This record gives sequence, structure tokens and C-alpha cells, in this order.
Amino acid sequence: MKPGRDRDAIYVEHMLECIARIEDYTGGDRQAFFGSTMIQDAVIRNLQTMAESSQQLSDTTRSSMPDVDWRAIAGFRNILVHDYLGVDPNVVWTVVEHDLPNLKVALMRLHDGLGGS
Repeated sequence: MKPGRDRDAIYVEHMLECIARIEDYTGGDRQAFFGSTMIQDAVIRNLQTMAESSQQLSDTTRSSMPDVDWRAIAGFRNILVHDYLGVDPNVVWTVVEHDLPNLKVALMRLHDGLGGS
């Protein structure tokens, strides 16, 4: 895939899809998340792929959204992928509850700016 706005729009759409899946899986319900390892696994997998997609965005696109902590997203991805035995479900839930809503809003703005569908 060639670099550029179209490519970035595809990755932003993918990130938004991952967030939508996480919202669907959890329903915003802390008890459902902690009560089901299947939901935890699904959420963690979507956080991994969302974070990986963020790393595929061009530097130009990432720099257009300085309010998004791209480095923290990459760092969290590395923890999820490489330190999977040490992943704390409490931290994951905090990300889902507090960080994803703001990221979703920023990604929607970015998506609109890229001319996404």
C-alpha cells in the first residue's frame, strides 16, 4: 500500500473499528469485562491491533494530532505484545474507560480531515 492520505485514512478507519469492537464487547460494563476472560482477550487483541495501526500512520498525519500521545499508544502495544504475562486487567480497563473515548473523538476528527468515508 502506498503511503499517503488514503493509506492513513484506512488505518484510522481500522483503529475506529477496533474501538467500536471494544465498546461492543464490553458494553461499558466493568463487571462484564472482569467476569469474562474471553472479553478480556478480545479487548486486548483489539487494543494490540489498534495500536499497531497507529504505528503505520505517516509522521505527517501523526504530527497533525499533537494532542494524541502516539508514543504512549506504541508503548502500551509493546506491553500487550511482549509482556503479555504481566498485563494487568485493571490497567486495560482504565485505558478502555478513560483513554479510548478521547482517542475515539480525536480519530474521528482525523478521519474527517483525511476525507475518510
